[in-house]
Amino acid sequence: MDITVVGRNAEISSRLRDYVEEKAAKVEQFDPRVQRVEVEITHERNPRQADTAERAEITVVSKGPVIRAEASSSDRFAAFDIAMGKLTERLRRARDRKKNHRRYVVDVPAPTQEVPAAEAELPDTDDLPIEDSPSAPTEPGVAVESQLGDSPVVVRQKLHEAVPMTVDEALYQMELVGHPFYLFIEKSTKQPCAVYHRHGWTYGVIRLDAQVM
Repeated sequence: MDITVVGRNAEISSRLRDYVEEKAAKVEQFDPRVQRVEVEITHERNPRQADTAERAEITVVSKGPVIRAEASSSDRFAAFDIAMGKLTERLRRARDRKKNHRRYVVDVPAPTQEVPAAEAELPDTDDLPIEDSPSAPTEPGVAVESQLGDSPVVVRQKLHEAVPMTVDEALYQMELVGHPFYLFIEKSTKQPCAVYHRHGWTYGVIRLDAQVM
């Protein structure tokens, strides 16, 4: 199993690297098929965000589903520990999934229904000139950041490989990566879809009236 530790706006000390590698090595206890563990430490330079200036993101790549967790704190060691705790819980969930099947309540919103928070919080970019639109990434798994013209808006994009799946599988993947939504191609209809958290154990599904050939 390979363990990589990288920093964004942050230097990775040998002490932190040794600490991360020692903790991350325990991932194999939950999944012997793990191929690599990727740890990214990011420092936020904005002094107003001092309490959450250090962010740790952990991604586990194995022969099974990709599992991910992240957390922020004023201390990067603490941020990594919190993220590692979340990751451990998701690894347990993946290991025990065959024993404990959770039933999901799926609600498909009508066109007039309130849009999910994840969509409502997106900035309005309709007025931005087309030439300022960031170019799409071409390499899967590699994040690309670009600034929109002279504005302070920075867009971070990442290309993911899309494997057709059912709604239940998409919900499971969403839980493992810890996101409030998950984009996927629905297996039976070939439609681009998104599942998202609503409240409690209820979820929503948004479908595009199109098919991926």
